Amino acid sequence: MSILVTGSAGFIGHHVALALVRRGETVIGLDNYAPYYDPRLKEARTERLRPFARFSEARLDLADAAGVMALFDRHRPRLVIHLAAQAGVRHSLENPRAYLDSNVTGFFNILEGCRAFPPAHLVFASTSSVYGANTVRPYSPHATADHPVSFYAATKRANEVMAHSHAHLHGLPCTGLRFFTVYGPWGRPDMALFLFTRAMLAGQPIAVFNDGQMARDFTYIDDIVAGVLAVAEAPPTPHPAPAPDAPATDPDPAGSPIAPFALHNIGNGRPVPLLRLIELLEEALGVTAIKDMHPMQPGDVPATWADVSDLTAATGYAPETPVEVGVRRFVDWYRDFYTPDRPGP
Repeated sequence: MSILVTGSAGFIGHHVALALVRRGETVIGLDNYAPYYDPRLKEARTERLRPFARFSEARLDLADAAGVMALFDRHRPRLVIHLAAQAGVRHSLENPRAYLDSNVTGFFNILEGCRAFPPAHLVFASTSSVYGANTVRPYSPHATADHPVSFYAATKRANEVMAHSHAHLHGLPCTGLRFFTVYGPWGRPDMALFLFTRAMLAGQPIAVFNDGQMARDFTYIDDIVAGVLAVAEAPPTPHPAPAPDAPATDPDPAGSPIAPFALHNIGNGRPVPLLRLIELLEEALGVTAIKDMHPMQPGDVPATWADVSDLTAATGYAPETPVEVGVRRFVDWYRDFYTPDRPGP
């Protein structure tokens, strides 16, 4: 039986699909190759998948309800790993409708496909951005996350509550994964590591927000993939009902007493100061960064930090890649991929 991976030409989706076909799974990769960033990179990712006989691709927009339903009907996937989305906090300030179409309407169509042709488990991408105005760190999935500060985060929080409703009404096991600043080879060109590398190699200044007083829970792509695959094979079950004298925050936001539903953080668990990341890039590139300091941007937060203890307890998840190693691997890939014949985006 097959596994449907949406966003298979995207950063995380590509790596997940590649790991699955390498272990012998049959994978259907769905992507619409949206031009949000360099389409050459998306095509190059898929080129790495095409040699595998067990991989097939579907160029399809998630907003196409009939097309998505037909895909489910044709393949009847045993697992759905939904990683396709319109990403990017800042872009959501400029083009919010793209997020509505892809992240809300598109996710609804995935849910309806799962309702009609139920898989054993739906794993879907959420984001650390849902924590928004939360100030208690590390961020815990047991805390509420109802104060997003970007429309992107609002759409992903909507995914979480939409999934819970389908889990409850239709018995569909659903797990949402709140990703924390994923980086590594084949990454997204709108992410800081990519933007900094490109600018530094060109001798251009880099935009450093909040005067550098930022920190992110940078998580290497191989660790993310290991977590996604472990979660996919472990569908959730309903949590026990809360006790009569339980605090008012129950039911637990990380699960459900009435549905096979769970939310997990998936991060490194060790936030890295932004200025330290820049130092590591300088070492790997052999270039001194020209820092152009800016205030905090709308929709941004000063720091992220993931509590991954639940994910570790449930799956054995244990991120292994220190940022010093991950940054150098990214730089090595960047220098290899972007050559004089294929300049950077």
